[in-house]
Amino acid sequence: MMDIHQILKQLPHRYPFLLIDRVVSIEKGKSIRALKNVSINEPFFTGHFPHRPVMPGVLILEAMAQAAALLSFDAQGVTPDDKTVYYFAGIDGARFKRPVEPGDQLVMDVTLERSRAGVFKFKGITRVGEEVACEAELMCTMRRIE
Repeated sequence: MMDIHQILKQLPHRYPFLLIDRVVSIEKGKSIRALKNVSINEPFFTGHFPHRPVMPGVLILEAMAQAAALLSFDAQGVTPDDKTVYYFAGIDGARFKRPVEPGDQLVMDVTLERSRAGVFKFKGITRVGEEVACEAELMCTMRRIE
């Protein structure tokens, strides 16, 4: 379990790009369940779409990648510093099954499938209630910057 204060110590993202509110559970090196509460106050709803607010799919993928980063850091027992960046290396099989709207709570289940040569591959499924909203395979990597 991780609250927002612990998340802020792990992820470099800040408003409006921090997309994880709470970690409900982590199975070290295997899986994570994280939450994102979606509010009408999210800045992207102003333009996507004013007449029918829908969370952009790429931001759902980004939220899953942030959960994946937290899982990776926990698995390695590291706390990233200002010289560490966690990047997307690829996204496969992304499917969007239902729109995510204000008032929804995203429940993200991300599983580490494999890690090789510094590239991590994850399977992510995001649900709203019992309904699948998004699923994808995510590849991520950590890089040092100077």
